[in-house]
Amino acid sequence: MSAQRRKLIIDQDTHGPASTNLQSVWMLLQAPEVDVLGICVVSGDGWCDESVLHLLRMLEICGRTDVPVYGGATHPLLNSAQRMKRWESLHGRLYWKGAWTEHLHDGSHRAGEHHDQPHLVPELAEGMPTVAKAQDESAAEFMVRTVRAHPGEVSIWAAGPLTNLALACRLDPQFASLAGELMFMGGSFRPVLADHRFALEYRYTPRHEFNMRWDPEAASLVLKEDWRRIVQLPVDATTRTLWTPQLQQQVAGCGQPWAGYFGRFGIQLPMWDEVAACAWLDPSVVTRREEMLVDIDTSFTANYGGTLSWAPGGGPGLGERLVDVVMEVDVQRIERMTVDLMTRAG
Repeated sequence: MSAQRRKLIIDQDTHGPASTNLQSVWMLLQAPEVDVLGICVVSGDGWCDESVLHLLRMLEICGRTDVPVYGGATHPLLNSAQRMKRWESLHGRLYWKGAWTEHLHDGSHRAGEHHDQPHLVPELAEGMPTVAKAQDESAAEFMVRTVRAHPGEVSIWAAGPLTNLALACRLDPQFASLAGELMFMGGSFRPVLADHRFALEYRYTPRHEFNMRWDPEAASLVLKEDWRRIVQLPVDATTRTLWTPQLQQQVAGCGQPWAGYFGRFGIQLPMWDEVAACAWLDPSVVTRREEMLVDIDTSFTANYGGTLSWAPGGGPGLGERLVDVVMEVDVQRIERMTVDLMTRAG
């Protein structure tokens, strides 16, 4: 492979089929300048065991079974379903609890719901993988081994909870400093209210965001590690995006072997992880960014899992680090880039 290709580890809660989780993974795999060394899976939107199979099935459909897949953390470091329920009894219901979600605010239930059975894997709507298999090595072990093999060269792109990264940091104290950079999708500062139901996540609690809320302790730990560079893509940069039927039709009509999969299973969601993929691939799509100190609240209060931030030099001095925060992006360029990456020939 060309030495100029950017080495990347993807860390994602690959719940599917398709949706923002797997669509962003496919975009990164399609980028010609990127060498994806492996994909790590963590629980978040869905349980890890099932999400691994969603990812393997997508790789089969897309003809990329050459990419190694590593299963990771099933549970957060400390947070649990019982703690989440206790928090809700004190502070009110959350809109989205990922794998723990019993039902949404409108009373609807998710197909194949097994919020209390983390290792139960239902029959997948897109079919079960028959060829691709996950590696025996854990996600954290793979990440540590890989950054040690390529010090300073491997970027970590994380778009789910940060549990796998926290485990890697504790497995090897030099892990973060040996990685090239960390870019993660998560957190929320002052998002402009969007006109769709997904805005319920931050309408009344603007500092809450699911990826950080699932495992606040992991996120706080990771943000205090000795990374060479941290880039954050919070909800703020995504509120003006939406995966529309028009975008879905463009992908479905591309004539590639995977067109039917993404056309059938794409969901009208904000382009959370697609924006994160675009911003990492081409930073020029970012129209406004801010540098600040960032942490995640781990106190079991109303702000548990909420994003904390201070001006440079203004934090409490408890290990918080400077973060390059993406606040706004060029939405039209994001849409064009997303469609181009998802429809180009492999």
